Amino acid sequence: MPHEIKGLNEECGVFGVWGNDNAAEITHLGLHTLQHRGQEGAGIVGLTTDGLRRHYGLGLLSEVFTKPMQLQALHGRAALGHVRYSTAGGRVLENIQPLLFRFSDEAIALAHNGNLTNAISLRKRLEQNGAIFQSTSDTEVLMHLIRRSVAPDFDGQLRAALNIVHGGFAFMLLTEHALYAASDPNGFRPLVIGKLPDGGTVICSETAALTAVGATFVRDVKPGEMLRVDDKGVHAQQYTTNTQLAVCSMEFIYFARPDSTIHGVNVHQARVRLGEQLAREQPVAADMVCGVPNSSLSAAIGYARESGIPYEMGLVKSQYVARTFIQPTQELRERSVRMKLSAIPEVVRGKRVILVDDSIVRGTTSMQIVKLLRDAGAKEVHLRISSPPLRFPCFYGIDIQSMNELMAANHSVAQMREMLNVDSLGFLSVQGLEEGVGLDTDAPHHGLCTAYFTGEYPTALDDYAKTLHQELARRQIDVQEVSAS
Repeated sequence: MPHEIKGLNEECGVFGVWGNDNAAEITHLGLHTLQHRGQEGAGIVGLTTDGLRRHYGLGLLSEVFTKPMQLQALHGRAALGHVRYSTAGGRVLENIQPLLFRFSDEAIALAHNGNLTNAISLRKRLEQNGAIFQSTSDTEVLMHLIRRSVAPDFDGQLRAALNIVHGGFAFMLLTEHALYAASDPNGFRPLVIGKLPDGGTVICSETAALTAVGATFVRDVKPGEMLRVDDKGVHAQQYTTNTQLAVCSMEFIYFARPDSTIHGVNVHQARVRLGEQLAREQPVAADMVCGVPNSSLSAAIGYARESGIPYEMGLVKSQYVARTFIQPTQELRERSVRMKLSAIPEVVRGKRVILVDDSIVRGTTSMQIVKLLRDAGAKEVHLRISSPPLRFPCFYGIDIQSMNELMAANHSVAQMREMLNVDSLGFLSVQGLEEGVGLDTDAPHHGLCTAYFTGEYPTALDDYAKTLHQELARRQIDVQEVSAS
């Protein structure tokens, strides 16, 4: 298991361009801005004068595109790119996206952010009917469904396939004739549209990537919406009207960049409000507030602002250390954390410190960070978490699919406090989260998916339902209270 500073990983980032002569180069720049969404692999498909061409590989974007000629070979008026963290499938070259399919009548590139809840059963059925899969990724299921559709054109085939797959997804496809994008009926994963100043349309995972390439934000892709972008413009349609906004709350808590905006809500400002609400709900006497770099800094600012306790930079993160450490022993794992994070003794020595973090997943990293502060001379450490306790798995695109991995699913707050060696431990409430983000007051849970905290899943869980119910039954949790059917 990789042991990282953070315990959560989200599946992917997607970026596509249509109608600009530097599409591949723009896509390459955009993917750098989305690198936080996936570091296991990257790829770009370019629409060149010779058709669709692809370059892809394992590792960071900078490790995949090492020579100018690799990008030059993809030069053309359209491109589709992807950075990946695997939650379905595995870390193998065949799963690196965009996937590129060459048929007798056309070539199609496909990229995906999310996780399909019925991919296992669909794949089994497709294989029984003669389908041959080239990867272990759930993404490939969509292409087999498209090619088996009896609809008269590609738009109809895609629309039919989108109504068969379930779960959380932001799909993008590139053909020689158009760029396509689609969001799941709940909009779990963000997807936005932008316009380039010198011509062309961009669709990507976050508004920060639009800003990075100089594109102007147009709008969010709506839940259940399918887009086709071609030389005549952007054509939008609803492939389903059975929609209900339920954006993954972890996008606001941890995943998305602070300079991104999701459905009108800036991520940094949302995190500041979560920190302010956390200070109201979980106050404590202390000398200073510090956040865990980098995603918790906004919430720490909010906590300090609301509490009136000074904000200090008690922890520093190195920006030049490799992203993941896979170490065989606990001692080496602790050293790995110390390479990425360090406490400033002159700041924290003798102080009562409020440590603000965005979440506790397995608890291993939190223990090590607390130890850093203790070793630096902190008199007290009070841990405050700007999200509710993570108690249930996610099946929509986060790499936690068992309650066994979650510290809060297996221990009380008092037990966690003792295990983490902190003087006090406090979490944000679910209501505080929903109101703090302030996404959509008319929608259930204010337009957020909070299933990881409540067990109230907004969709059927398909292939995962039986396993979850069995786990809940073993833990003597009332399955009637958990929407998993």
